[in-house]
Amino acid sequence: MSRGTVAVRRATREDVPAIVALLVDDPLGATRETQGEPTAYLRAFEAIDSDPAHELVVLDDGGEVVGTLQLTLLPGLSRGGALRAQVEAVRVASSRRGHGLGEQLVTWAVEESRRRGAVIVQLTTDASRADAHRFYERLGFVASHVGMKLSL
Repeated sequence: MSRGTVAVRRATREDVPAIVALLVDDPLGATRETQGEPTAYLRAFEAIDSDPAHELVVLDDGGEVVGTLQLTLLPGLSRGGALRAQVEAVRVASSRRGHGLGEQLVTWAVEESRRRGAVIVQLTTDASRADAHRFYERLGFVASHVGMKLSL
């Protein structure tokens, strides 16, 4: 999918530093991500890239990575054995926010999920991200569940 010169494409190993930079370029990410040693990020990329249930994509603007997200397809017995899609780590460069790029990314994820047979698209967003909540609601997402996490 493309909007002007900005296109969604599958991430490559060479994109990992730019993706990590997007994760760091975020108030919450800045507290839990590091741009130093890439080994763990590259290992994670290889695991994602080698599994057809996962797709890591970037928004590419003429060779510059300006956004990213991960789409994961989860088979399950609930909902009549339905396939569901999980959207993770949606990020747009802070300098590019407010120009429809996040909408382009999430719309791509929804369309790709539908194309691959998912019946529901789900995501979590940190409770402190009021702007993100409004963004996802504008795109049709409903805050129907309470997400919980346990850090290990």
